[in-house]
Amino acid sequence: MSEKRPHVVIIGAGFGGIKAALLLARENVDVTLIDRNNFHLFQPLLYQISTSMLSIDEIAYPTRAFFRKYKNVRFMLAHVQGFDVENKEVITPYKRVKYDYLVLAAGSTTNYFGMNKLSYSTYGMKTLREAIHIRNHVLHMFERAERETDPEIRKRMLTFVCVGGGPTGIEEAGSLSELVYIAMKDEYHGLDLNDVSIILIEATDKVLPMMPEDLRKETVRVLRSKKVDVRLNTQVVDCDENTLTLKDGTTIATNTVIWAAGVKAVPVIEKLGSEVDRAGRVIVKKTLQVPDHPEIFAIGDCAHLEQNGRPLATIAPVATQGSVVCVENIKKLIKGQTDLKEFVYHDVGSMATIGRGQAVMFKGSLKMKGFFAWCAWMLIHLMRLAGTHTNITVALKWGWNLLSGIRLGRIITNIPDNRNEQ
Repeated sequence: MSEKRPHVVIIGAGFGGIKAALLLARENVDVTLIDRNNFHLFQPLLYQISTSMLSIDEIAYPTRAFFRKYKNVRFMLAHVQGFDVENKEVITPYKRVKYDYLVLAAGSTTNYFGMNKLSYSTYGMKTLREAIHIRNHVLHMFERAERETDPEIRKRMLTFVCVGGGPTGIEEAGSLSELVYIAMKDEYHGLDLNDVSIILIEATDKVLPMMPEDLRKETVRVLRSKKVDVRLNTQVVDCDENTLTLKDGTTIATNTVIWAAGVKAVPVIEKLGSEVDRAGRVIVKKTLQVPDHPEIFAIGDCAHLEQNGRPLATIAPVATQGSVVCVENIKKLIKGQTDLKEFVYHDVGSMATIGRGQAVMFKGSLKMKGFFAWCAWMLIHLMRLAGTHTNITVALKWGWNLLSGIRLGRIITNIPDNRNEQ
């Protein structure tokens, strides 16, 4: 009888989880990858789903398709409910999955900073479902506004607020402006687009804090040229379905608040029973191991590791680089080695697109803005997308949008079933 191979269980099919599974697929181990969705989601482009630029299958790729050639990798569609670390088991609604080594790569969710009511009155921007919901809602607002006779209600319907001045908020606000003022400008004959307001709110005194000051100012300048009202040093304290309330007591009448102000680890990470930070991320050693559990590793958005005195950012490169070190250390442990590698993140730079042909990019002493930064942003994102078909279709859409401004993804998909009303 052949010797039983080590079993590695990976939680999460995001950037880190997929990378780790692909690396382990070439080793003499069995891998079980667990995720609540059957697809890998390219989250940096979610905003292009919400603003009708791209289609679902262009940023979501079937997880099983990554592992067609690797018989030692199994995918399990399940929601992880908890962990039994004493017996080395992952708890799901269907069964308990035993592991020899566990990799936590479950990603993050929207952080409302204690204002949990906002989860019901605002739109998050972390999942495919949320992005589709925003697209449907925005299009519905225009359809309803055109037939609305009360000017105050119509103005409220046409006021769109993005909260958060990081890359997600910047990209959402810029893309939403182009959807309204370019793609749809001649289609709503009963509306005056002067009634439309797009507002970007940031609690601090700057957007894109990872960027140098001149690129931050350029970002604000471009947004304002796109008719986006950028408000810095502005904090949100409450929101209901019709009104956004700010810390200074002022209110904004709106039916649409898109929350992109921060993230935290998914709640299941706390069920591990190990120490976590304020954002729910499990604190790990430099080897990416969870303290007191050398067989458990955490990478990406659900792991807290400080470098140069600050926690590493919740971005894809941190997850993918971490997955490489994580797999190397698992291989060493399997061989009985104790000289594990410590994770050191190598900064690949920061970038954000503000709209078609407009972006900012920063790495070390290199700074870039405008069209060439947008081209660099486009190439890097195309390289990271899964599948040749996706690369071609997305490149064509971006090129055509650059030339014409057209967006054909303006399809409302939450269509009610009215068969029983006939």
